[in-house]
Amino acid sequence: MVSHTSKKVYILGVTVAGRAFRPSDWAERLAGVMSQFRPGGSLPGRQLTYSPWCVPNSVNNVRCVIVHEDLRAHNVMAWDFVMGFAKDNELQVHHGEPPHADSHAHHGHHHKK
Repeated sequence: MVSHTSKKVYILGVTVAGRAFRPSDWAERLAGVMSQFRPGGSLPGRQLTYSPWCVPNSVNNVRCVIVHEDLRAHNVMAWDFVMGFAKDNELQVHHGEPPHADSHAHHGHHHKK
């Protein structure tokens, strides 16, 4: 196994079968649920902001959630929830680096570095 320096996991809004995941705002919804898990704990009375450990984004025009592995150290149940969400919905997961532009065209691959 090749080690990597990045501690990020990219959950893409594309299934392992290559279908787009719906609803289109799934990444914002998932990150919103995870917003309370953050360095220093939740921020009561503050405006909702995403946790730096679970951020919606786009990679190669595909919606994704970038999950930082520090979430696992902070709260393993929160980590398991996010990873379980990806598995239950058969979403593509890339560890360590963002997927290449053509990777979402490959069916059934989970890239691990």
